Amino acid sequence: MLSEKFSHFLDKPLTPLAKALPVNPNVITFIGMLITSSSGFIIPFNLFLGGIFILAGGAFDLIDGIVARVNGRATRFGALLDSTFDRIADGFIFLGISWYFFRLNDEVAFIVTVLCMIASFLISYVRARAEAVGACCSVGIIERPERLISLAFGCLTGLLYPVLVILTILSWITVIQRIFYARKQIKNLLQ
Repeated sequence: MLSEKFSHFLDKPLTPLAKALPVNPNVITFIGMLITSSSGFIIPFNLFLGGIFILAGGAFDLIDGIVARVNGRATRFGALLDSTFDRIADGFIFLGISWYFFRLNDEVAFIVTVLCMIASFLISYVRARAEAVGACCSVGIIERPERLISLAFGCLTGLLYPVLVILTILSWITVIQRIFYARKQIKNLLQ
């Protein structure tokens, strides 16, 4: 998972920029959510431009955490807000992709999109529920950064359907991985 391996990789090189931004990281999170969510209304009419908006919003999502950490403004509420805004943005991305395939009268692609959306939401839900009962659950082969990069790539190249099929399969595998991993963690907590 990219977020697990590279979550703080850019902290050092972007520290000067983060210190120069006199803005609350929650504002950056909100702007990123607006940009990413906008892709949902662009994708149905301009796939390439929708991919650009996904990437642009993702950049804000990367910067907000760095600004929060570097400036000592990381809070639990900020983490909650970030996660909530991520789900909102993801929902609009999948709305746009569904709308795109609906306009093409491609029922199979529409269904695959919905299946991918469900799995994407379950990935974060399973982790949140596992952590709520004291189990660590950050395992799995795909998370949000990989998903955003993949969807942006699919939009930019016009290979959205094959990317969605792969993403759907990997997302459901991740959901299953997390459920079984959480089960093992919870059993260990009870012993």
